[in-house]
Amino acid sequence: MFHTAKGTPYPMGCTHQEYEGKQGFNFSLYSSQARAVELCFFDSVGQEVRFPMYKTEDIWHIWLANLEYGTEYGFRIYGNSESISNLNKLMLDPYAKAVNGKPDLSNSEKRKWFLLSDERDNAAFAPKSVVTQTDFDWEGDKPLRTPWAETIIYEVHVKGFTQLHLDLPEEIRGSYAGLAHPKMIAYLKELGITAVELLPINYHLDEPHLQEKGLQNYWGYSPLAMFAVESKYWSGREGTTPLTEFKSMVKALHQAGIEVILDVVFNHSVESEKHFPTFCQRGIDDRTYYWQNEDGEYHNYTGCGNSLNLYHDASRRWVLDCLRYWVEECHVDGFRFDLASTLGREPDFNKQALLFREIEQEPCLKHCKLIAEPWDIGGNGYQVGNFPAYFAEWNDRFRDDVTKFWLWKSGELGIFTERFAGSSDIYKYDGRLPHHSINFITAHDGFTLRDLVSYNHKHNEANGENNRDGRNENYSYNHGFEGIENVPPMVEQDRILSRASLMMSLLLANGTPMLLAGDEFGHTQFGNNNAYCQDNETSWLKWAQFDTVFFNFIKQTIALRKKIRSLNHDQWWSIENVQLFNTQGELMNLDDWHNRDTKAMQILLDHQYLLLINAKTELQTFILPKGRWKIVEDAAFNQNQRWENGFLTLENVDFCVLQK
Repeated sequence: MFHTAKGTPYPMGCTHQEYEGKQGFNFSLYSSQARAVELCFFDSVGQEVRFPMYKTEDIWHIWLANLEYGTEYGFRIYGNSESISNLNKLMLDPYAKAVNGKPDLSNSEKRKWFLLSDERDNAAFAPKSVVTQTDFDWEGDKPLRTPWAETIIYEVHVKGFTQLHLDLPEEIRGSYAGLAHPKMIAYLKELGITAVELLPINYHLDEPHLQEKGLQNYWGYSPLAMFAVESKYWSGREGTTPLTEFKSMVKALHQAGIEVILDVVFNHSVESEKHFPTFCQRGIDDRTYYWQNEDGEYHNYTGCGNSLNLYHDASRRWVLDCLRYWVEECHVDGFRFDLASTLGREPDFNKQALLFREIEQEPCLKHCKLIAEPWDIGGNGYQVGNFPAYFAEWNDRFRDDVTKFWLWKSGELGIFTERFAGSSDIYKYDGRLPHHSINFITAHDGFTLRDLVSYNHKHNEANGENNRDGRNENYSYNHGFEGIENVPPMVEQDRILSRASLMMSLLLANGTPMLLAGDEFGHTQFGNNNAYCQDNETSWLKWAQFDTVFFNFIKQTIALRKKIRSLNHDQWWSIENVQLFNTQGELMNLDDWHNRDTKAMQILLDHQYLLLINAKTELQTFILPKGRWKIVEDAAFNQNQRWENGFLTLENVDFCVLQK
């Protein structure tokens, strides 16, 4: 027998709460478009019990005793005359800590169950929120707070990282437990990274067009419940839940000194366009949650059918409550915000947006790493360098300029050096430091490193969109042979050199490096540069094809980075610690910078480390600055240099590091 009471408007969602001296659960939901709301519970055989909720302003709330953890629930919205609600459609709690069920949207008939225009009751098929136990023994776990200057990020997909790793127990491959396995943590430690940036681990759905094709949204950028852990990456082991297994993973990584950064999607939801299936925000309060014009048509700043309106008080509270939950309850160390320009739309992008100011003022976020993907596809959406100073930013200028320098032989020494030195032309203002530039060559979106040097064109046919999807401007180069099968040995050698030079440019540059998981050992996606729907061996890391030599090279380059003072103090370079020389051993002059045929230079860091850069296709001789130099690393693995009385000739080598 349930005992009910009025309860309180806050906190939002479902929370264990004492009320009038009794233990129970408080439920709270924001809906300005509802004239009435019912809280619905479901037993193990699907029987439903409904309770009318109380209203305080636009917040609906109720408190209940005698409720067990694991109980499924949802909301029925009785809309006002201006709403598009449908009381026959069960709505998820936007604050749900767990969700049961993945709806079948594979054909039009099945999708009708989730259309607000359909009058049938869909409770039997709808995903349901779950009353969730959040207690966990953290055993004294504390935030690591690794300084930005020491941070090396590893972008990784929880499932893809271990799904094909045969050295792990089969039952945990592809799971949070797999990532937390001692063997995988030892691998990350050996590589030298300090933080994993996880592709979305929030509860998400596969879009209808993918379900029709028998595909899944592998990346997870189709969010529905931002507080809930995605159960697809749970091992299902007895005595665990998706949430406890995720927390155990975080704790294990922290014990190894590795931070956890979550890739979060607050720019759109999987509900997509107005006539698409509805599960949550649209049916609860469409006008509040989504940007739309006076005619009720969605603004699509994201390319995903809708854009979340984070200018509204209720939606901003939802974002902030969510971030607090992941930090305080799950101990994560930071967030990477997908299509982050949408977060600052009011509706035009505003660097001083209310949400940005509130994030800055939130105490629990003060020491978190906050990273913006600083663009969306709306007007004035490209905002690289223009986010509040507490954000670091994905720097796509680094990706494109460095890639063009090495693979397209751009000859732009000045641009290359600017990027290599931390992109001060973009970030050196408002007290910003080099760490604000998240430097990357590859990420989940685009070619892998191996594919970047193996394909001139994307090969996304398996995605079912006639190869129209994915970026066209990859600045890739196949070295004269398309693909990775039956490659002539000389072509393969040239590709290895290019990969090595790109990685040395990334890992030895000023700023925060981000490495895509698998690039360190030669992972390929066979030319697919948009593998978002390839939850299969196309995307899963291919450990059976592990390139030990290249892995050791990457590991050594990361270790070298940690030794160089100018790369570990988060400071803009100056003539006091960095000198730039031409190939003749003289300080660079205007003619050197403007001569695109030169394509070679020397960079001296801390009067101790000399970096030789050669983007030519032919042999290059350098006259070295005075000193006794020894080679510590190069892109040909110490095989193709010739010394002679202060001259060093690089043959088929693009990047070389010497130490005094």
